[in-house]
Amino acid sequence: MNFLRFAARRLVEMAATLLAASFVVFGAMYLAPGNPASFLLSGRSASPAALQAINDQYHLDDPFLVRYLRWLGQVLQGDFGRSITYRTDVSTLLADRVPATLTLVAMALVVVVVVGLALGWIGAVRGGRTDSAILLSTTLAVGTPSFVAAVLLQGLFAVRLGWFPTSGTGDGFPDLLWHLTLPAIALALYLIGMLARVTRSAMLDALEGEHVTVARSRGVPEREVIRRHVFRNSLGTVLTTGGLVVSTLLVCTVLVESAFSVGGIGQLLELSTTTKDFPTVQAISLLVVALFMAVNLVVDLLHPLVDPRVALGTRRTDA
Repeated sequence: MNFLRFAARRLVEMAATLLAASFVVFGAMYLAPGNPASFLLSGRSASPAALQAINDQYHLDDPFLVRYLRWLGQVLQGDFGRSITYRTDVSTLLADRVPATLTLVAMALVVVVVVGLALGWIGAVRGGRTDSAILLSTTLAVGTPSFVAAVLLQGLFAVRLGWFPTSGTGDGFPDLLWHLTLPAIALALYLIGMLARVTRSAMLDALEGEHVTVARSRGVPEREVIRRHVFRNSLGTVLTTGGLVVSTLLVCTVLVESAFSVGGIGQLLELSTTTKDFPTVQAISLLVVALFMAVNLVVDLLHPLVDPRVALGTRRTDA
């Protein structure tokens, strides 16, 4: 019952936060210089009647609050409006591009989790030169921005060696995975270093715990000690970092998609911001905010399950 009450409370808080975010998202675009009418005219001069027709079509002359409430009502019905740039429904644009972005994020997340956890585990358990080498490599990874990694990987493996495509998403799901391999690695590189260092630090702290000493004194095999008493007690910290990893992936995908011309919502957001395509920018921004909150909700719900020392609704453990 406590779990259900907590989940219900968080859902209500999430809805309230999303409502506030929708107001900020809608209003932020109208604070930028310029207006959609000037873009639609593409620099051409227009008669007052033509300008008025554009303003009437997109309700640009209505008061701000009226425009916001109209937009919010449409969003609640699944209608994000019509793209000014592409002259089609924003929902259609998102439906066409979201799969590529979600696939890219999922691939990058798998790489981050598998490689990051493995490096952190090996560094904490083996120590010595192995640990030093892992610390050095993860430091370099953390210091390499995603867009720099994208340029380097593209130049070496796509252009010079020709092992991977330079851009696009291919034709069909297998080809999509092949096209997204380099973007996923570029997107994951920084976060691999971060997760590896967090995992290593958490496991080193757990190794100093009394429960580890007791388990060893009872003759428990070292492999079992590491798995059950060290890594398991580190999962709370790792899970919290995992939530940050997913959020960062969603943000950095804009840069990586642009570098590889992936054609997902990240690249769409960049293009739409440049052309002041208000409805598209607002829809993508609201979608990203919703995903952020969903990730945080999942982390908060899972944290007490992987670490019983954590009270429901918190992310701190008792000393």
